[in-house]
Order: sequence, then structure tokens, then C-alpha cells
Amino acid sequence: MSPKKPVAAAKKAAGEVVDAVADAVSLAEKPVPGAPGSEPPSLEEPTDPREMPPPKPDQQQPAPLSPTGAPSSDPPTASAQQGAYLTTATGVRIGDSDHSLKAGPRGPTLLSDHHLREKIMHFDHERIPERVVHARGAGAHGTFVANGAASSVSRAAVFAQGEETPVFVRFSTVLGSRGSADTVRDTRGFATKFYTREGNWDLVGNNIPVFFIQDGIKFPDVIHAGKPHPDREIPQAQSAHDTFWDFVSLHTEAQHHTLWNMSDRGIPRSYRTMEGFGVHTFRLVDAEGATTLCKFHWKPRLGVHSLTWEEAQLAGGVDPDFHRRDLYDAIESGAFPAWDLGIQTFPDTPDQMFEGIDLLDSTKLVPEELAAVQVIGTLTLNGNPTNFFAETEQVAFHTGHLVPGIDGTDDPLLMARNFSYLDTQLTRLAGPNFNQIPINRPHAPVNDNHRDGFHQQAVHGGVAPYSPSSLDGGCPFFAGAEDGAFIDVPVTVPEATKVRENPASYDDHFSQARLFWKSMSPVEQEHIVQAYSFELGKCYEQAIKERQLLALANIDEELCAAVAQGLGLPAPEQTVAYDDPEPSPALSQVGGTWPADGRIVGVVVDPDGDLAAVAELRESLLASGVLPLLVAPRGGELGEGLVAQRTFATARSVEFDALVVAGATAPAPDAVPSRDSKAGGSPVTTADPRIVLMAEECFRHCKPVVAMGEGRSVVDDLGLAGAGVVTGDGPGDVQADLMALLGTHRSWERFAVTG
Repeated sequence: MSPKKPVAAAKKAAGEVVDAVADAVSLAEKPVPGAPGSEPPSLEEPTDPREMPPPKPDQQQPAPLSPTGAPSSDPPTASAQQGAYLTTATGVRIGDSDHSLKAGPRGPTLLSDHHLREKIMHFDHERIPERVVHARGAGAHGTFVANGAASSVSRAAVFAQGEETPVFVRFSTVLGSRGSADTVRDTRGFATKFYTREGNWDLVGNNIPVFFIQDGIKFPDVIHAGKPHPDREIPQAQSAHDTFWDFVSLHTEAQHHTLWNMSDRGIPRSYRTMEGFGVHTFRLVDAEGATTLCKFHWKPRLGVHSLTWEEAQLAGGVDPDFHRRDLYDAIESGAFPAWDLGIQTFPDTPDQMFEGIDLLDSTKLVPEELAAVQVIGTLTLNGNPTNFFAETEQVAFHTGHLVPGIDGTDDPLLMARNFSYLDTQLTRLAGPNFNQIPINRPHAPVNDNHRDGFHQQAVHGGVAPYSPSSLDGGCPFFAGAEDGAFIDVPVTVPEATKVRENPASYDDHFSQARLFWKSMSPVEQEHIVQAYSFELGKCYEQAIKERQLLALANIDEELCAAVAQGLGLPAPEQTVAYDDPEPSPALSQVGGTWPADGRIVGVVVDPDGDLAAVAELRESLLASGVLPLLVAPRGGELGEGLVAQRTFATARSVEFDALVVAGATAPAPDAVPSRDSKAGGSPVTTADPRIVLMAEECFRHCKPVVAMGEGRSVVDDLGLAGAGVVTGDGPGDVQADLMALLGTHRSWERFAVTG
């Protein structure tokens, strides 16, 4: 039996609940995401013993494999808790877990209470060390389907035409702790574990194609500089402080990455609208052993979109879990996020250069106009974790997890990462057997001759855990290339002297930063200026601000002058000559159109208004792949089969990609500042002030604002007009324009750019 077939059977079993629910739910009755369980609770405490309810339809668990990769016919829930009764860890049923064993009701607790000791012991050790970087993350299950386009340059089975590979993806921020907010300005991790039939391949990337440093020996330094100051442990999850800007202004190789971080890329709208990059140059090996250099790209099907700075700050307060909630809700509602995986390929020349660009320098990118990105497959995320700790927190990525057909290069940053990722798991996951944790288990047979160690879950047979051996029938045997062995590419290493130096090609720190700046649209350039002005304005030391301005002068004089003006400092002269590069349109987020699948539209509803029109709009939006959330003065049923998902008290504009004002609701009973501070706005119109706030924020953030029926009076009273504002009598008058506007994401032309 193929190793994939039991896994496929298990996946099919897991999907039966999903299919059953999907078949039973009509288009207009799709559940709004966010329910905490698969069935609603009873008002009274349940007392009749029963098995645990099944997981929600959107939830998946790691495939049921043994610690050594053997397929299992067990259902996916076999690793979940079993039985209807509370037990100890050894399966002994418990009758009381509310009272410790005491010497009389008021007497001392007894050490002989074995249940108390086990319960408290396990609780005391529930937490493991968080990741030093990328501690704040969210993960999801999915599949990768190859289109065969990479088969000509790589023998990897994962790239064979039609090959479907299970994956687990973890998105993350770099600097913040596990408890930090999602919407901070930071680089995002985009790490993908491919459970290929040849073993696990980890593509551990970021949402920015370049890195801060060229040599991995500086990695502890840049992270120490970006982390909170060690004396006060502030600021959390931010780069707007002295130590970060001290480092990057002294290490000018960091300027390219820093410019990306100061752009809108630093605050994505959603993980679903975030590009991903492998950062490094990798080496692909075909079936004949020929090699090609490549860079990996993840292209989101929904386009690349970001939050405005004000939205990011609002979301950090209203919902610190903004990005992970968006990801999980999208999957639960059936709006499965998807990315195309693409590669840029380059000849594997001895100098490993391409068009004058050093392919081993991780602070450089290759513009897509010089080397097009060829799509080689599609990633779709279609399952949420069943248990965050067991899956998202315990998943262990490693840049050295490669499969035949994919190899590394001599990039000094990549080589240091190959050491670091493996080393960190020894502490974080308490030993060398972390690959036996269910979320990390390969979907291929494992016979590694490793033995014992902390948390060993396999029960190895035989007496000869070494190779070669004549005992145990000689097993395990070495594989040849024809058996699918990983073959290290015999790359010629030129004669050299052992030195602590960089090649001369690493000395250019500004030309690609200038390329990025010149490729931005005017509104994106405006946001970059705002970001630098804010971040440097938060620094205390004047010398650090002045030193960073010197670096900006070597990127672009207009950028430098605008930031200097915001800081109240003179703009220095450039010290490095630069040419005007040809802009790369692929670097800009603005100007295209994308599918509206999974976009979220807030619909303001008046319970006493035209509910039939709202119901019609809701059904048509659902049919178009858009998720409408009804916002009303109160929760519960509104009439016409409509149920409010948000109230004026709980809603805020940052949650929505567009706002439809379908009613002019008068101020609700809770529209008083003492109960809801959002109700403290000036009475511009007779509508509830929370509606006014949402409409004004959406307008200010260049989102589509639609007024329908009685809601037109609100928009008219506020004087909202121009690009991205649509009004009409009913759904038929506004939906086509709304869908078109959602496809462009924002109406940036609503406001003129300064300068």
C-alpha cells in the first residue's frame, strides 16, 4: 500500500463531517465564523455522561502516523482525548476534581493526594520556552498541488505534475512575544512544512524578500537590537526605539530590508493578502544531476494589501488577535486562503551572479522584470488546528530540512540558519526527538538509527543501531540515487584563504533600496515617509536620528528631506553616488485588481428599516464569495431571518473591507459616552454616532463606503463623496459597484498626496 493512501483515507474521514455540514447548509445559511465549539451549549450543566463532541468542521489534526512515519488506519481523532469520564493520566476515573484530599474539612492538605500532585505538576509545566524570534504566530493545515512546471529543473517529487502534498503553514511576527499584538509594524514569517513522500521539506521564509544582514553571525545582534530594551523590557513588538535604529544606521546593509519594513509591507491587511519569499537562493537538481539556482515566491491569490497606520493602531487595541482571527475565520467560513508558489531561476554559474546581482547576498533581490516568476503550484489552506499548542506551538521548522532535488547554497546567512533552527529545538522542545511530535512527523518511513533521548516515542527493535551492520539482516541499508537518496551536489569550492571578510559585491547597500523607493506609487511613498518620521521620532538620541538621515540621503534625497522635515532636522547631502534605476512594478501593491473572495463587508442595519433589501444584499454578497456581517444597535434576531453578528458597541471599522450603510438608525439606548466612549462624537447627523464613526473611518482609510436606501441620509449629512463612495435605492443599484471596488481594495485617489 502506498504511504499516501492511509493518510488520504484519514483525510477523507476527517472531511466527512465537513461535507455533511456543507451539504446541509444552504448558501444564505452559511454559519458566521467564531462559534467556540461544534455544538451550542445547554443552559444547564450537563450531567449525563457522553463522549466528547466532534471537532468543528474547519478543524484538522495532524495525520495519524506512527513516530517513525508508518501510516495508520486510526481516525484523526485517535490522538484526541477519549471516553466520557474524567481520568488521571494513566486512565483511572476521577470522581472529584474540585476538592483536594484533607485531614478533615478544615485540616491540612495531604501529600498522599495523588490526583492533586499529578494535576498541579502538569499545570506547572504546561508552558515551554517561546521562540526567541517569531514567538507570536498562527498556523493552519492545507495542501500544495504542483502543476509540473518545476519538473524540468528539479527531481523533487513534490513538484511532479498533479502531486498533492499535505502542508502546515505558520505565519508570525519577528520581534514580539507570544502575547503581543498581531498588527504591529514588523517583518512576518511565512513558514511552510511540506509532508512530501520523500520526507519533510521546510520552506522557512518571510513576507519581505531581503533580510537585514548578510552574514548569520550578526543575527543575534540585529535581534537583540530590535527586541525590547533589556533594562525596562519596552517597547514590546516594535522597532520604534533607539537600539534598533542605532544598529541599522551603523550596519547600512540593513537599509534595504528596513525600507521594506517602513513601507506598507510592514503592516499586512491579512495573512491572506501577504506575499511570501524564501529570501535565500537555493539550488535545484534535476533527474540528470544538472543544477539551477532559484528563489521561491508565494503570490497570494487575493493580491498584496496592507493596513493603514491608523487602522493598525486601532486594531491593536480593538482586537490584538486581528490577523489570526482573520485567518481562522476565513477558513471556517469556507473562504480558503490560496497562494501560487513560483520560482525565479538563474544559471548555476561559478560566480553565482545574475545581471550584476550577487545571488548569495540575502540583502538583494532580483527584480521580476529581469527574471520572471514562474508558477509551479498552488497552496490552499483549508483546515484550522484542533489544538494550538500541539500543532502551531510545537511545529518545528528547519531550513536544513530538504528533499532530493532541492539543496542549499553558500549564502552565509542560510548556513548559520541551518545551525540555529536545529539547535533551538533542543531547548524549546526539550530534546532531540522533536520530529516525533505529531505535527512534525514525516509522511514517509523513518529508520534513522537514532535512539533514546528525551521524549522518545518510538519503540525501536533490533540490536544494531549503526550502519553498516551484519546483524538485524543488515537493515537499514544505504540508498543510491536510483532509490531516491539525497545527493549532495558536488560543487567546486575555489581555493581560498580562511578570512573573516565579505566579497566586494556585498558592499553595495543602497542601490536596491533606491530601486524599491522609486518603484512605489506616490501614496506608498507617503506612507514610507510617515513610517520613518514616526519611528525615528520615537528615538531619544539625536545622533541616531542624524545617522539614519545620512543613510536615507544615500537612498533618495526627496525621501531624506521629507523625513528630516518631520524630525525638525536638516537634510544631509548624499555620500554615495547612485543611478536612477528602472522602477519594478512588481514591487508596488497598488494598481491591480483581485478577487473579492473572503472579503468582509459590514452592513449597518436598522431593525425598523427595509430588512428585505438587507436580506437580498446579504444573499447576493454570499453568492459572490463575500462575507457580510450585520451590524445593528442590538444583538439577536432582527427579522426577515436576519441575525446581527455585531452591534454598534462591538464593531469597529478595521474589521471590514467595506461598509454598507443600509439604515439611518437613531441613537440606541447605549449611545452614551459613559457606556461606550465611541458614542461621544459630535451630532453631525441624527443617526447613532457609532455609525458616523465607522463611516468616517472607512472613508478616511480609503475603503469603499456604500449607502443604500435610508442609509443615504447618513452619507449625505457627512458629506462623504467622490472615489469609492456609492449610493442607491437598493441592492441592485449598489452591488456591482461594491464588488468592483472590493477588487481594487482601496480608493487611494480619494485623497491627494502631499508634495
